[in-house]
Amino acid sequence: MCWSAEADAAVGGAVAVLGVACLARVRRVEQLPLAALPLLLGLHQLIEAAVWLGVDGRIGTAAAGAARTAWAVIALPVLPVLVPFGVWCAARPRTRAQVAFLALGVAVAVPLAVAVAVNPVTAHAHGHALTYSIGVPGAAPLLAGYLVATVGALLCGGDRLLRLLGVLVGAGAVICALVWRLAFVSTWCALAAVAAVLLLAWVHTPDTRTA
Repeated sequence: MCWSAEADAAVGGAVAVLGVACLARVRRVEQLPLAALPLLLGLHQLIEAAVWLGVDGRIGTAAAGAARTAWAVIALPVLPVLVPFGVWCAARPRTRAQVAFLALGVAVAVPLAVAVAVNPVTAHAHGHALTYSIGVPGAAPLLAGYLVATVGALLCGGDRLLRLLGVLVGAGAVICALVWRLAFVSTWCALAAVAAVLLLAWVHTPDTRTA
């Protein structure tokens, strides 16, 4: 998330370009799920630009509702599965911990997918950020499981760059949440950009696993 439609569109476009570069530099097919993540994050921010336009009353109700739903689908059920799945695909050798994080991601994604399917997604401005409401039951434990599945998978990825990404995502999530609570400005777009840069380095660098 960024602080306006224009900021989301600008940063989202830049992250999407990095995502295309990631996919172009893939050296092994097993890298594809993680290499696709920056492109997905860029598209996610471009979608949120449309959400901002809806909140500001600059696009129609139907288009704004579609944008909110698309945003929620990517943010909630897709990412907690894609990240651990991507780590599991790229890992050599694969470990039980990676399987456990993938299973946790799936377990978290199922109720989130149901919530998005049966509840309307709403959004409103919260200072210079957006607040989404989806009506997810048991949101706190699901959020905890979401973070454990995604950050934990990266930390157990067996690759120094992926572990660094896990540290940055974990710390960045805390910082972004604190800044958002102050209604100052959303910094999730900066975190997405950092993640895209690290993944671009990851696909371009020879195996950085420790022996």
